[in-house]
Amino acid sequence: MLNSVPWFASLPPLWLHIAFVGVWLGIIVLSAEGLHRYTSTDSEKVRKVVHIGVGNVILLAWWLNIPAWIGITASVLASAIALLSYQFPILPGINSVGRQSLGTFFYAVSIGVLIAWFWPLHQPQYAAIGILVMTWGDGLAALIGQKFGQHPYIIWGMKKSWEGSLAMACVSYLVCSLILLSVQGNIWQTWTIPLAVALVATLLEAFSKLGVDNLTVPLGSAALCFFLSQLLLS
Repeated sequence: MLNSVPWFASLPPLWLHIAFVGVWLGIIVLSAEGLHRYTSTDSEKVRKVVHIGVGNVILLAWWLNIPAWIGITASVLASAIALLSYQFPILPGINSVGRQSLGTFFYAVSIGVLIAWFWPLHQPQYAAIGILVMTWGDGLAALIGQKFGQHPYIIWGMKKSWEGSLAMACVSYLVCSLILLSVQGNIWQTWTIPLAVALVATLLEAFSKLGVDNLTVPLGSAALCFFLSQLLLS
């Protein structure tokens, strides 16, 4: 009788988890390239599909308990690929933003830095907060600002809108609150710490020259949330 058990069922759980994360990332990137090549979707919107989709990998790494060394290694590889993509036509749908930006590189670096920082402390929730504030806050701020931004302002030559910044603040607060609620429960710090995180994240996102906000927003948000939690929960 033929063995009806799938071949992948014999793999160790860790490798199944890595494979799952790899499939998720592959689907996101291929979907973005498909939109870029075969549809008339705006390049910035295609980039935000990747921006939001890839950022959620931090939740998978947390929930599946992916070891830190794997996350850091993946970050280094992604950073190298991002640098190469600025010189060669690798995944043009991700980097075609119509302006000079190192955002993709900074994005990959920020994930590796936060994993290296918070995984050894057994507090991955702060890495998740940093990445998801940037993923959802910055991603939706750009989309909402482009579509509904009627009140622009300019910082360092970068055009922003008050509608986009408001979206950044609201989404950052929501993301931070939900993660803290899942970890520490319904206490007053759960609802007050995100106020400071949202404010700082919004200010950092406004200064986005060369895409540096993809580094400053996640690191700043995670660091502020971590230190405030240490101060107010001790």
